[in-house]
Amino acid sequence: MKKILLINTKYRIKGGEDSNINQEILDLKKNFEVELLEFDNKKLEIMDIVSFFIGSNITSNRILNKKLDEFKPDYAYIHNTWFKAGLGIFKVLIKKNIPVYLKLHNFRYDCTKSFSALSHLKGLDQCPKCGFTRNKGYFFNKYFTDSYLKSFLIILYGKKYIKYVKRFPKKVLVLTNFHKERLIYDQMAPSQVVVSVNPFNLDTSDTDFYNPNSKFILYAGMLSDSKGVEELIEAYLNSNLVDVNLKIIGSGPKEDYLKNKYNNQKIEFLGQIDNKTTLNYILSSRCIITATKMYEGQPRLLTEASYLGVPSIFPKFGGMGEFFPKNYELVFNQYDYEDLTKKINLLDNAEYLVDVSKDVKKHIKDVLNLYNKQKVNLFL
Repeated sequence: MKKILLINTKYRIKGGEDSNINQEILDLKKNFEVELLEFDNKKLEIMDIVSFFIGSNITSNRILNKKLDEFKPDYAYIHNTWFKAGLGIFKVLIKKNIPVYLKLHNFRYDCTKSFSALSHLKGLDQCPKCGFTRNKGYFFNKYFTDSYLKSFLIILYGKKYIKYVKRFPKKVLVLTNFHKERLIYDQMAPSQVVVSVNPFNLDTSDTDFYNPNSKFILYAGMLSDSKGVEELIEAYLNSNLVDVNLKIIGSGPKEDYLKNKYNNQKIEFLGQIDNKTTLNYILSSRCIITATKMYEGQPRLLTEASYLGVPSIFPKFGGMGEFFPKNYELVFNQYDYEDLTKKINLLDNAEYLVDVSKDVKKHIKDVLNLYNKQKVNLFL
C-alpha cells in the first residue's frame, strides 16, 4: 500500500480547513497508509522569527527529516505551511526525491506577495480574495488588520511562497475550476493544477428530512463587512416572507453593531455554536443564505446544506456555482441586493423548494463521488 505523509500547520483558532483536513485523512486511509505531521502556531519561538528572513525553519526541517526516515512515504501532501512548517520543507522533500502535492484552500498567496496596498487591490475598493480594503492600509498592505508586524512578516513569507508554489509541487490541488483558471492565468502549467474538492461525510441516512415550510432561514459564518451580513439582513427585511425568521450563527467584528441596529423579533443572533448544533439548525431551516463579497473556495456551509437537501441562496461569484446544478435559480447577481430580495421571495413556494432540495442533494453527491475517485487516481 502506498504511503502518504500529510503535512499541515494548525491555525490558532480552529476553522473549516482543520475539519476538512481531518476528513481528508479518513478518506485517504481507505486506499493508502497515511500519517499526519502537524505543526502548531500557538507558540512563536526564536527559529520561527529567523525563518521569516532566511526562508526556512531549521527546527521544522529537522522534525520533517526524522519523520521521513521513520515513515518513508511515497508522497508528501502539503496543506498549510504558514508559519511554523516554513518553506524549507519543500526543499527537504525535493532533496529526498519525494513527490510533492500541494493543496491551496484559499487565495492568501496572491494577497501577500506585495507590500503595496495598491498592488493588492488592483484598482478595486475591496479585495474579493480576502476582504482587504484601503481603510485597513492606505499605502501598506496591512493583511493582518491588528498588526503591522505580522503583516510585514507574512508578506516576506508570501513573496517567497508564490515562487515555491510555481516551482516545486508535482501537482497543485485547488477546490474549483475558477481557481484553476486563475492559476493558469498567472502562468502555471494547466497540467500542474488539479481540481480536488474537500471530502466530507455527514452522519445521516437517505431519509428526506427537508421541511420547505420551516419557519426560519439561516446564515452561519463570520459577522464582518466582507461577508455581506448587513446587506443580507436588509434584503431579508425587504422581502415578502411572512412568519419566516432569520437566524444568524457566528461572531465577528460587526456582531455588536448588527445586534444593536437590528433589534428585531424576526432576527435572532445565536452567537458562536458547535458544528453539531449548527448542522441541526441547517437541517431544520428552509434555506441557507449568504451574501459574501469574497471568493469562498468550497463553501462548507453550502455544501453541507446541499448534502442534507437544504437549498441555498448565494451570489454569482467565484467558483461557488460549481457546487450547484446547472441553471440553478437561487443565485443572485453579486452586489445586486434587489436581486437577492427577489431570490428570497422565491422561498414562499414549498412545491418549488422540494424540487430544488432533490436537485442540490443529488448534485453535491455526484460532485463528491467524482472528485474522490479522481483523488485516489492522482496518488496511484
